[in-house]
Amino acid sequence: MKTSRFIFSTLTMLTVSAVLFTGCRRDEEDTDTNAAADNAFAESCYSDVTNIADEAGRSGSLSNYRGGPTEGLLSTCATLTFDTLNGADQDTITIDFGSANCTCNDGRSRRGKILVYYTGQYRDSASTHTIGFDNYFVNDNQVLGTKTVTNLGHNASGHLVYDIDVNGSIVLANNGGTITWTSQRQREWITGEASMIWSDDMYSITGTASGTSASGENFTVNITSPLIRNMAIGCRRHFVQGIVQITPASRPMRTVDFGTGACDDVATVTIGNNTYTIHLR
Repeated sequence: MKTSRFIFSTLTMLTVSAVLFTGCRRDEEDTDTNAAADNAFAESCYSDVTNIADEAGRSGSLSNYRGGPTEGLLSTCATLTFDTLNGADQDTITIDFGSANCTCNDGRSRRGKILVYYTGQYRDSASTHTIGFDNYFVNDNQVLGTKTVTNLGHNASGHLVYDIDVNGSIVLANNGGTITWTSQRQREWITGEASMIWSDDMYSITGTASGTSASGENFTVNITSPLIRNMAIGCRRHFVQGIVQITPASRPMRTVDFGTGACDDVATVTIGNNTYTIHLR
């Protein structure tokens, strides 16, 4: 009987030790920043789409996204078509970057079309617009899905605010897999609304999202400090500030910090007690 108890006790201790060792090893090996990087790329792509649509509806130009080194330099990079013959219920803006890649002022190459269907005057409170895509690619990554934007008017701070819902996916270049992404956001236009100069625009974004990384893992997203998009030349490609919590389905939560305002492609991902630097697409 004593022998049996000894064997049972020994086996129990070995099992507990194995579990603890495995748990520690998994914590040490959890360096996976794929969900964080894929979410950041989706955030950026779909945020760009809204900025492009805003620019088209605001001034009838695409200065920020056309080719050339300075803001406002005219180019054949993108053409706009306004269709207001659909009646009062819905009008359309077609933003056509052409069938070949065009390098835009934010450093990204684009081709294909963005389709903006809108009701009411584009910038009026309570107006809505739905954005779709026709063979639209960013750096050879195909952007799919729909984005619905509702103009909520001006808040107590005098800033224009939008409700934004996305149901989309991105097929990565070179057979890199597919990112799926849905989000529910509010975007506040914090500076530059009154001017026609795009480089003084800044946006603050809050809300939640969920999706699947290119490697196939589900994740959820919560913005804990507003994401800031600075449209100054040299800054507009990535978020320059803000903090996001990402929770993959099978891993602990990780925190992504986009910094404190520097115009770069650097973010940090904190997993447990470890922090890693990533470079954004």
